[in-house]
Amino acid sequence: MDFDPDGDDIVDRVVVDHASPSTDRSVARRVALQALYEIDAAGHAPGDVLLNMITDDEDVRKVRAYIRRLVTGILAHRGNLDEVLQTYAPEFPLQQIAVVDRNVLRIALYEMAIGTRTPIGVAIDEAVELAKLFGADGSARFVNGVLGTIALNIEPLRAQLRGEGMPDEDDDFDDDYIDEAEPETEPPSPLD
Repeated sequence: MDFDPDGDDIVDRVVVDHASPSTDRSVARRVALQALYEIDAAGHAPGDVLLNMITDDEDVRKVRAYIRRLVTGILAHRGNLDEVLQTYAPEFPLQQIAVVDRNVLRIALYEMAIGTRTPIGVAIDEAVELAKLFGADGSARFVNGVLGTIALNIEPLRAQLRGEGMPDEDDDFDDDYIDEAEPETEPPSPLD
């Protein structure tokens, strides 16, 4: 028996419309969150996940370099990011935090402390919006609280996460670059 989503088996179906992302980077964050969720929850190889996530959709295609940068950067620094998150949310063991919330926090912390071209307020606002869109009822408030506390201590955290005297990872990243001519090859993965 095949499943028919429009059939009588569906008792109540609610389609929730979400606002379109406001910027290209908002699109990138949404796709990066979905990729990190799959990597974290299912244990799929990052390169495979990125190949599947980076579609031919024009909005995604335009920001695929930033998607890759977020995902590979977060995976490369995941241990250090998680240590910081555990410090600022000690009553919530990181592995017990919902997968969506954990990865929303990782994205925001990465953008705030390692790739520092994103203003702190923007990183927090974007994280709260991701939590509202993909998380549970209390996710946005939880994410906002943790990131607000982190923001108060961001300078020492930047030094800790990047290493003293190291430039931020966005220094060599061109915001205006659209990688249309980039060859379709599997991106390198720090976990492969």
